[in-house]
Amino acid sequence: MTVRVDHTVTSGTFSLDGQTFDVDNNVWVVGDDADCVVVDAPHDVAAVLRVVGDRRVVVVLATHAHDDHVRVAPELARATGAPVLLHPADRVLWDLVHPDTPPDGELADGATVEVAGTALRVLHTPGHSPGACSFHAPELGVVFTGDTLFAGGPGATGRSYSDFGTIIESIRTRLLSLPPETVVHTGHGDSTMIGAEAPHLEEWLARGH
Repeated sequence: MTVRVDHTVTSGTFSLDGQTFDVDNNVWVVGDDADCVVVDAPHDVAAVLRVVGDRRVVVVLATHAHDDHVRVAPELARATGAPVLLHPADRVLWDLVHPDTPPDGELADGATVEVAGTALRVLHTPGHSPGACSFHAPELGVVFTGDTLFAGGPGATGRSYSDFGTIIESIRTRLLSLPPETVVHTGHGDSTMIGAEAPHLEEWLARGH
């Protein structure tokens, strides 16, 4: 069966440092007609399950633990029986959202997650948060970057547990080194391509965000 990337957008809020914002989040589902992986579980379990359909969810991958990316992750895990995996460096943020429900397992840089005969490689890309991860599926020519890289530049680094220099290093070494034709599926907004973003690195450095 053919592996594909399905997508939906859910709406809700993002809260950190005493501020709350309305946000729209991308949810990415990778798999075939039998099995799939869900990337992020933001606001609405029912919306995610509509994309999943009757497929088996192998795992729920958290790009990072800001509340607008993991708010319904435990609920999705209960609904599907799939474990939620998070990089341990983001546990401090996870615990702000789910203090009584730990993630089911840990993501490690260089590890691979298999679904429908396709491998997603874990890239630790800190900066937006300490444990932010991207997931590269070379056979599909895509990378899921969460809030690390968007169309137009890096994710925000003005809040607690974030750092601009760190996110730039992650983008430079882990993401812009991917093939230029790689499609970048982001945590918010439109997708882009590595080749479209790479020429702008010096601009981002100059503007400082």
